[in-house]
Amino acid sequence: MSDTKNATVDAATPLTTPKKASWASWIVGVQGPLLGLILLCVVFTLTTSVFFSVRNALNILDQVTVLGILAVGMTLVIVIGGIDLSVGSILAFVMMIMGWLKESFSVPLPIAILIALICGAACGLINGLLVTKAKLPAFIATLAMMSIGRGLANIVTDGRQVVGFPDWFTSLSTVRHFGFLSITVALFLVLVVVTWIFLRYRTAGRSLYAIGGSAEVARLAGIKVRALTMWVYVAAGTLSGIAGIAQASRLDSSEPSAGLGYELDTIAAVVIGGASLSGGVGGIGGTIVGVLIIGVLHNGLNLVGVSPFIQQIIIGAVIAIAVMADTLRRKEG
Repeated sequence: MSDTKNATVDAATPLTTPKKASWASWIVGVQGPLLGLILLCVVFTLTTSVFFSVRNALNILDQVTVLGILAVGMTLVIVIGGIDLSVGSILAFVMMIMGWLKESFSVPLPIAILIALICGAACGLINGLLVTKAKLPAFIATLAMMSIGRGLANIVTDGRQVVGFPDWFTSLSTVRHFGFLSITVALFLVLVVVTWIFLRYRTAGRSLYAIGGSAEVARLAGIKVRALTMWVYVAAGTLSGIAGIAQASRLDSSEPSAGLGYELDTIAAVVIGGASLSGGVGGIGGTIVGVLIIGVLHNGLNLVGVSPFIQQIIIGAVIAIAVMADTLRRKEG
């Protein structure tokens, strides 16, 4: 009993008597990602005349939409101290289910989209069950789903892509309303706002941080840890499905190879945005900054003419710096 009491007191201590963070910790932990984004924009503005333009800014926004939707779900997962390596595979699986139903069974596209999203949510549910019921580490559970999802994405159409979607569907990502806002970008922004409100103002949202801080202490405080963990993975699977629909609209096709490597970029965006892989720290605001950093890096490096292979090295270095910043913040926090 005394150990439990001490654990509870220790968990509450940072809320009542927070340790004053150093200036360096504050810079890297709170303002670092935003300052880094501004610095990147300045560098690319000076190195290429094309970067600093409204057209290119809109292109970046279009390009990061899919990654951003995935990152919203990944933020929830990382806040509770989990990880999801299956987001790219679920994205591809949902795309292929939608295309398969449309092509092979002539299912109306809106219904095919709904069924495909349910499949995405089901994949998230399986992840949640493996973590909460089977007690598998999140890394292993979602690694298994990554392989299963990619295999299913190839099986449903024998590895063939599906093309030829209706004009109204492709226009979701190509037509700019009011001159700048496509439907897919608007959907991304709505999901950002809704998730921000959930994490900041809803009891269940704030409970996710408690779970990430210490699942056992959260359980002793009356939080339904298993149920919330389950729903977080369901949400991540559903958002992966939504990202898949957005990707299909953007490409005007469903491809079983879609989403390869997306899980790494997604985790990178969330971590660069200030979330801690140990859980309990993170937010949608930081995630959006991280997503924009990834998008600006890819866009700017392409404009400068940097090889895609070199870009991978640069992204890896940025991830390493972000994790080191998180380590510094936790040591001094």
